[in-house]
Amino acid sequence: MFWYDHGMGGWGWVAMTFSMVLLVALAVAGVVLLLRSVDRFPSGPAHPPAAPSAKQVLAERFARGEIDEEEYEQRLTALRVHGSGQDRPGSRES
Repeated sequence: MFWYDHGMGGWGWVAMTFSMVLLVALAVAGVVLLLRSVDRFPSGPAHPPAAPSAKQVLAERFARGEIDEEEYEQRLTALRVHGSGQDRPGSRES
């Protein structure tokens, strides 16, 4: 075998350096893509959060000042008399 004879020329060193840089870049890109794909699928439950009840929405509007106390009391009484939509699946009164 020609271990020490027929050494690599200048273009051989350029090609070897370029291929090593390309190999490292491909390895880094592969790791980045793998980490992004793992992060894209969370392991937690995929259920959307439950919609707020009518009483919660009314309380939030009152807290923001969109309605005054009198209107809040009227609407709250109406919700208590006519029901607040608690027969919907997934809604709970707090």
